[in-house]
Amino acid sequence: MTTFLIYPLAALAEIAGCFALWSWWRGASIWWLVPGVTSLVLFGGLLALIDTEAAGRAFAAYGGVYIIVSLLWMWSMEGQRPTLWDLTGGSLCLLGSFVILLGPRAL
Repeated sequence: MTTFLIYPLAALAEIAGCFALWSWWRGASIWWLVPGVTSLVLFGGLLALIDTEAAGRAFAAYGGVYIIVSLLWMWSMEGQRPTLWDLTGGSLCLLGSFVILLGPRAL
């Protein structure tokens, strides 16, 4: 599986898991925790598949992807359309992720 597929899948799993916990915390059934924990375990497993020599670099590059997927979640699942500021900030973060992930290692 390629990095460019793993990161969005990991972000979706993390957001779904956190959303389930968030929903339970705010009064939804305790059964929301079952898919929530499953999603969070899947998130960790997917992120561990990233092929890099440093876990910190994999996590840092993931951050920008997480932000973009979070904005898409907000729009598709919560009905809140991202603003121009949301999209601009998310794009800057995603650009930073590409620099971290694809930049040369030796200076």
